[in-house]
Amino acid sequence: MAKKHVVAAAASSSFVHLHRLCYFLLALYALTSLSLIYFTWCSVPHCADGVATSSAAAIHYNRPINLLSLGSAWNHLRFSASPPPRRLKIALFVKKWPQGALAGGLERHAMTLYLALRGHELHVFTTSPNSSSAAPGGTRDDGNIHLSRPTAAGNLDQSQAWEQFHAQNSTGRAFDVVYSKSVAIFHGRARRIPNLAVSWHGIAYETIHSDIVHELLRAKAEARQAMLAEKVARVVEEVRFFPSYSHHIATSDHVGDVLKRVYMIPDERVHVIINGADEKVFKPDATRGREIKMEVGVPEDAGMVIGMAGRLVKDKGHPIMFDALRQLFEEDESFQRGVVVLVAGDGPWSDRYSDLGPNVMVLGPLERERLAEFYNALDVFVNPTLRAQGLDNTFLEAMLAGVPVMGTRFASVAGSLIKDGEVGYTFSPTVASLKGALRRAWEDAGRRELRKRGEAARTRALELFTATKMAAAYERLFLCISQTQPKEDKNDYCMYPLRWDEQRGGGSSG
Repeated sequence: MAKKHVVAAAASSSFVHLHRLCYFLLALYALTSLSLIYFTWCSVPHCADGVATSSAAAIHYNRPINLLSLGSAWNHLRFSASPPPRRLKIALFVKKWPQGALAGGLERHAMTLYLALRGHELHVFTTSPNSSSAAPGGTRDDGNIHLSRPTAAGNLDQSQAWEQFHAQNSTGRAFDVVYSKSVAIFHGRARRIPNLAVSWHGIAYETIHSDIVHELLRAKAEARQAMLAEKVARVVEEVRFFPSYSHHIATSDHVGDVLKRVYMIPDERVHVIINGADEKVFKPDATRGREIKMEVGVPEDAGMVIGMAGRLVKDKGHPIMFDALRQLFEEDESFQRGVVVLVAGDGPWSDRYSDLGPNVMVLGPLERERLAEFYNALDVFVNPTLRAQGLDNTFLEAMLAGVPVMGTRFASVAGSLIKDGEVGYTFSPTVASLKGALRRAWEDAGRRELRKRGEAARTRALELFTATKMAAAYERLFLCISQTQPKEDKNDYCMYPLRWDEQRGGGSSG
């Protein structure tokens, strides 16, 4: 009997310790969010001193700054649109390569960067889309795309990719820079590469916020997912192995702040470069937008066209979007009559959306060019994601097309994209909050406010979120960290501005 009491007491003690650890992490997350607010406030001339303010002053007064000490996103700088004096040999490791309309955001980002960096010798090491396309040895070269068979878990086979890398590294000249998208290169190999940069499109620390949201939205009949301790362990693991990578590219201001404050990566090894979309593909085209609406059957008298794109799965927020639309259609007759919803994508929720009636049209997954046309048919684009990690490229694509955006009020979205409400709307990840945002958009549609927000969205996207802008920032970082530099090239690429950098107007800002 006494033994049972001891076991029960031990279990209770462990449970209490776990709860304390969870509360500590939640408090840490809240403090980090507050620090992001301060960081964002200080990134414009509100603070008396600090890296961000001095960096902004350097832009205006031409004082040289060390890019490795830059506290804000590199997207705010105006790098030269002309090719640099040096042509780099770059190795890009990515888990998957885009395959048509089903490509995810990570693969689309890789392709966008690949195309934008065409002036350099870029070699991609990735998995083959199917085993038959690889050679008997498990690998195949397709120009500068080096394919290998994926592992059973679908990851890039490290040994095969490494053999291909070494073969190319000994051909001609060695690679100037190695770039890994997330953990395409495992940290065990990364620690031996000083000229390596890794970009993070989602980290374990952010998934804790996602889990809190899922728990709050969990129906009573659903089983509670006991995974918080597992996620905490994953964060601890990342904190331990992330320092193996020499340089870290954060794709939002929030992630950059977390890498420095929580993951304890030195400031000079963390660089914020927000993603970009191809501004030559995603652009306003009112005529094509009208044609798309006619093709899919949008009524001419529709008061507002809402659009969504991507995977139609639970963690992308489609349960709350479905409920918000269903309730608004039931509660507001004018909303039900005047609003049309276009859904580009596929997944478990596609059939559910079709059940909402003829005002909701599911178009299936769209190729990139068709997706660009799709955005032009919209009055507002909604991404109801429940994933706190990363920034979805669909936001950037819609903004470049001149469409106001609506997104979940996560730190990355609110901190880097929809900061002031001028370009769109944010909402908490609840049905009630999302309904409120949709109602505000519906009211703005009647006052032509949506058009103004769309124009502001395109202006902001052209300034910060183009493929050209993103590639120029990556290129300068790669030039900065590359190990070999010809003697005749006297430029210090870690300093800004160089003599050909654009300080006002033009440049790579689009």
